[in-house]
Amino acid sequence: MARTGGSGRSNASSILTVSGYVGAQLLADIGSLRIISLGGLAVDAGTLVYPFTFTLRDMVHKVVGVRGRTVVLAAAGLNLAMAAYFQLVARLPVAPEVGPQADFAAVLAPVWRIVLASILAEVISELTDTEIYRLWVERFTRRRQWARVLVSNSVSVPLDSLIFVVAAFGGTMPGTVLGEIVLANIAIKAVATLLSMPWIYLVPESGDEAEAGQLAAG
Repeated sequence: MARTGGSGRSNASSILTVSGYVGAQLLADIGSLRIISLGGLAVDAGTLVYPFTFTLRDMVHKVVGVRGRTVVLAAAGLNLAMAAYFQLVARLPVAPEVGPQADFAAVLAPVWRIVLASILAEVISELTDTEIYRLWVERFTRRRQWARVLVSNSVSVPLDSLIFVVAAFGGTMPGTVLGEIVLANIAIKAVATLLSMPWIYLVPESGDEAEAGQLAAG
């Protein structure tokens, strides 16, 4: 009975962690449609949420193991489907008795270059994050869990920022401006990493990961 209870808690943690990761990805993409001023810098509002998805991805890895790759790809697919749905709804004729409802299309109809750049950056950087996390745990240490987050994010965060900015805005503005945007994104995501590192202790190790750790220790 105790074993069943532990399994139930583990399953609940897995569901909540995966849901939190996917939900944060969707919220970040919707928020990115609005540009805000943050510390004197013009950034998309998705920056308030998206940087935390890297730590959430590490938490997903901790509770479901390398199956977290599937979660990353599923989140990318849902983001793409959401953008396509918003585009479809914006193009459908509106009910004339309600009025033009132009605000919906103006806000939510996505700019496809930015959408695709965002999804490309997410997939490449977070799959890279997966591999760095896995290698750190399997080949270095399972202790100091905060180090898993710090090391994997130290690689994936700059990679994500570089891919997104170049893919979304390359050729539309000077290289110096692109460089400033990349550095600003990295700085914001680095702060988010430091703030969110303790979250890794909130979820249990997956059965696969725990068994691998026992084998390595033995």
